[in-house]
Amino acid sequence: MELEAVKRYLEKGVGTSSEVDALPPRFLEPLIMNSLKVDLIEPGRILCSMKIPQRLLNADNTLEGGAAAALVDVVGSAVIPTVGCGPNTGVSVEINVSYLDAAYVDEEIEIEARALRVGKVVAVISVEFKKKKTGKIFAQGRHTKFLPASSKL
Repeated sequence: MELEAVKRYLEKGVGTSSEVDALPPRFLEPLIMNSLKVDLIEPGRILCSMKIPQRLLNADNTLEGGAAAALVDVVGSAVIPTVGCGPNTGVSVEINVSYLDAAYVDEEIEIEARALRVGKVVAVISVEFKKKKTGKIFAQGRHTKFLPASSKL
């Protein structure tokens, strides 16, 4: 790909700057989470399911990698308060996702987040994506978060 073609690809916006700026704050979370259903929640563990919607597909008609990463962020962060450390889930330090297989539109998936360690300063969360029909893991994520210091007041 020539340099100008790369530049055009990166600069092609869907709308004008005013249209993009008019989007509501935090619009990404509802876009990702709209199809999410919590099936189980217990200390240190959350199990969710969802039917993959069309809006989360990439050009190959499979679950977009960025959407999976956003789900690691959202579901992984949500597991932190389940271990009793307050509502503030901290700041992401690192998120990584290993993509092992593809998932397709209308496919039922499960997303399981587990708190591997929630300390005073750092939380480490594991997030696993499975195809509901076969139980096959198609992505695995790890989320590390810096936790805010609790007030001494």
